[in-house]
Amino acid sequence: MALGFTSVGRKKVAAHLTLYFLNIIVLALAARVNSFQEFFYAADLFPLGLSITSLVILTVMITLDFATSSSYTGRPQFEIGVFAVLSLFWLAFNAFSTSRWRQVPLNCSAVPAGFEDVKTWCQDLQALKAFVWIEWLFFFFTAFVTLRYVIAQNTRGNKHIFRMPLSRYSPNQARAADVDYTRNSEFMQFSEPKF
Repeated sequence: MALGFTSVGRKKVAAHLTLYFLNIIVLALAARVNSFQEFFYAADLFPLGLSITSLVILTVMITLDFATSSSYTGRPQFEIGVFAVLSLFWLAFNAFSTSRWRQVPLNCSAVPAGFEDVKTWCQDLQALKAFVWIEWLFFFFTAFVTLRYVIAQNTRGNKHIFRMPLSRYSPNQARAADVDYTRNSEFMQFSEPKF
C-alpha cells in the first residue's frame, strides 16, 4: 500500500477489512432471514440492526484511515474502545438471539418436501447462527490483540503509539517527519496550579 501504511498498519487494515467482509455476510443473512419472517421477531432484528451499525462504524473508520494520515479514529485508544463496545453488544445480542433460535431444528433436511422456502430459511438461519458468533470472536480478538500490542509497545517505551494512528505507527520512529500527530490545544499549554 502506497498510502504510508507500516507493516503494523497493513495488518490492522487487513483485520478491519476482514471484519467488514464478515459483517456484510451477517447483514445479507440477517436480511434474508428477516424478509422471510417479515421483520417481525426481535431476535432476528438484532443481528440486522447491529450489523448495519457495525458496517457504518467500520466504513467511517476505514475511510478516515485511508483519507487522512492523522485520523483520531485510527488511534489505538479509539479502536480498542470501539471494538470492545461492539464486542459486548455482539455478545449480548447473540446470546439473546441464540436462545430464541434454539427452537429451530438443527437438521434442515428434515423439513418435508414442498416447503423449499422454509428449508432455505432454516439453512440461512443456521448460517446466521454461526456467523454472528464468528463476528463476535473477530471483534473481541481484534480489540484484545490491539490492546495487547499497545501495552507491549508502551512498556518498551514507545509512548508515541497513543499519538498516531496504528496504520502509520512504527516502533522505531518517535514521530513521522512530515506529520504532526499531537493535538495543539490551548488548554494543554497551562501548567497545574500549585497549592
